[in-house]
Amino acid sequence: MCTEFGRIRMTQKRALTTPDAPAAAHSFSQGVLKGGILQVSGQGPQDPETGKYLYPGDVGRQTLRTLNNVRAVVEASGGTFNDVISLRVFLTERGHFAEMNAAYEQFMHEHVDSRVLPARTTVFVGLPREEMLVEIDGMAVLSA
Repeated sequence: MCTEFGRIRMTQKRALTTPDAPAAAHSFSQGVLKGGILQVSGQGPQDPETGKYLYPGDVGRQTLRTLNNVRAVVEASGGTFNDVISLRVFLTERGHFAEMNAAYEQFMHEHVDSRVLPARTTVFVGLPREEMLVEIDGMAVLSA
């Protein structure tokens, strides 16, 4: 956009919220959009309606729930999972990698239409809640 208004609008930062993903804590947003770039905060295997952590001990099902929470924030921005360019997966145990990866691959086949899958990094960490086996954040670049 060439107008001054357009330049200002393109650089404004705004928080995204959706009831289709778990509510964010008071210290961060579910997602932040600026200039067509969306950063999705780390999501876990929570039910968006109840906030309850789901599928204790089942990293595959937790991965699918977590990716659906990421997808909900992306869709709240007006985007689709095809707009996602990168994801970071945080796992609590190295031994969960194969099961997480199988669920991740299933999700990608169902939700990414293009042949270009998002880039991904997987990190092994301690997570803030014992019942969380996985947390995922992401970045998307939205079409104008």
